[in-house]
Formats: sequence, C-alpha cells, structure tokens
Amino acid sequence: MEKCKINNLYSLDETIAKDLLLKYTYPWEALAHIGEFILELGKKLPKDEYEEISENVWVHKTANVYKSAYIKGPAIICKDAEIRHCAFIRGNAIVGEGAVVGNSTELKNVILFNKVQVPHYNYVGDSILGYKSHMGAGSITSNVKSDKKLVVVKDGIDKIETGLKKFGAMIGDNVEVGCGSVLNPGTVVGKNTNIYPLSSVRGVIPENSIYKNKNEIVDKI
Repeated sequence: MEKCKINNLYSLDETIAKDLLLKYTYPWEALAHIGEFILELGKKLPKDEYEEISENVWVHKTANVYKSAYIKGPAIICKDAEIRHCAFIRGNAIVGEGAVVGNSTELKNVILFNKVQVPHYNYVGDSILGYKSHMGAGSITSNVKSDKKLVVVKDGIDKIETGLKKFGAMIGDNVEVGCGSVLNPGTVVGKNTNIYPLSSVRGVIPENSIYKNKNEIVDKI
C-alpha cells in the first residue's frame, strides 16, 4: 500500500525522529522502538540547549512546560513546544518543535512532528502525527480493538497484518481532525486531509480528501 508508506505521509525533515523513521517502510513499524530511540538520542542532545529535568526526560530550554503537567520518561520535548496545564505524558513520547500538548491531553508512545497541535482533551496513544497536523477538541486515537485482536490496516480489499495489539493512528502532514472524532485502531490518514467533526474513522483515508463519513470521502478542490 503505497499511500501508507512513511515517505508518502510525512516530511521527515520536520521531526527529530527522522533517523528512526528512515529505518522503516511503514510508520507503525517504528512504534516498538520509540522508547529506545529516545534513550539513545537524549544522551546526545546538546546540553546548552536541553535540560534533563527528570530521569530520561529532556526538555529544550525554550519549551514552556506548565508546573501542573506530568512527564514520565523517556521523553523529548523540543524547541518552543508548549506542554499546558495538566497534560499527562506517560512515556515514549517525542513532542516536536513548536508543538502544543494541551489541557488534560494524554500521550503515550507517540511521535508528534513539529507544529503538531493536540490542544484540548485529546488522547493520543501508539500513534504518529505529521507536521502541522491538528486534532480538534475531544478527538482521540483508539489504540486497542474491542476484541483485543491484532490490528490489521485495511484499504478496501488490501490488507496489511501489523502484528500489533496496540496501534492508534498514523496521521499525515497537515491533517485536520474534527472535534469529537475517534480514529479507530489501524487508521491511516493521508496528508492534507480533513476529517469532519464527530466522525468514527477506520482504515486508510486518501490524501487531499475530505472525510464526511465512511460512505462519503471526497477530493479536496
């Protein structure tokens, strides 16, 4: 599935995790390695730019981390990122340059590219969000199937067995996810796509499209 490949979803120059993602064809293949990558990279970050504020938590000196936020390592918070009131980062998280993690937003095992915004009551787990992607208030990634079976990425009759029990969403660059939407396990959203508010999304959504519902996905004009 060409549309699910890393090079078709993401601008790799817009993440500190570029070297990790270059190792793989599909982005979900990197999920199991985010933590170890952070531990290796964190020790190499320039000490005049980054401070290790707690064990295996590296924060750029220009980042704004509210006192009420909680960050468990391993984690890297990049330049000019903002971690707002009561944000909950549970580990294995990379928050890119200028990204916003908002009030009561929870992250776990994620890569947020530069300029990503998850600003209001979002849950993002076992997911990768591309450059300038935005999740509207209350939208979440659902990362475990209700039957607890392994996640399969589906695009019509085409399928990829991921071998993963936990897999949220792979969201391409410049994607807008509407308020209150749920991205079901194994969702892949192509770059420059808009998801209508209150949507339940699954499978592969093409780039440069507007998702209104599962039966109405139209090209952007």
